[in-house]
Amino acid sequence: MYASWDGAPVRSRTRNHPLAFGILPSMSASGNPQEPESVHRIERPDPALMTYYTLVCLLTGPLFPIVIIPNYFRYHTMRYRFDEDGISMRWGILFRRQIYLTYTRIQDIHLTSNLIERWLGLARIQVQTASGSSSAEMTIEGIKEYEFVRDFLYSKMRGHAPGPEIQTVDSAQSADVLAEVAATLREVTTELRALRHDLDARKDRGV
Repeated sequence: MYASWDGAPVRSRTRNHPLAFGILPSMSASGNPQEPESVHRIERPDPALMTYYTLVCLLTGPLFPIVIIPNYFRYHTMRYRFDEDGISMRWGILFRRQIYLTYTRIQDIHLTSNLIERWLGLARIQVQTASGSSSAEMTIEGIKEYEFVRDFLYSKMRGHAPGPEIQTVDSAQSADVLAEVAATLREVTTELRALRHDLDARKDRGV
């Protein structure tokens, strides 16, 4: 989903996006061909993210020297890792945080950006899971190839979706099951006959 500067949705993409079926674009935003494996080489955010942090902190006026410090360290310590099983994101110095999501947990992916982010060519990739929380489990920011990364996650999410389980039963197991069912039915029939015979005997005795 794209959002305007005031948070109003502009364009949305759902899980039925055609790229969720494993189709990846062959061209990047700059017009150069990209392979899915190139996502694995993304480890740090683009320098434009620090520019974005600076511009946003400038809007706080006299609080700028205070609010810029955590954003400065957030940018310089932020690391991404895309492996074969999931995504890892970590940041922080004194209080380090790390989030790891497997592709099987991903339920939906949204793109959001405000006016400043669009001017810098950035967007946030919000990854949601089935945790029940309305907020994103992970927000990937500072990536200019955000559409390519979004499409890569869609393809991985589709590729790791659990398929229907097929159970096979051989002829020997089938014969055993049928024999057990037949034996159970014979026991039930015998008990019903005995019960009916007992009821008839009581009726004859006038009980």
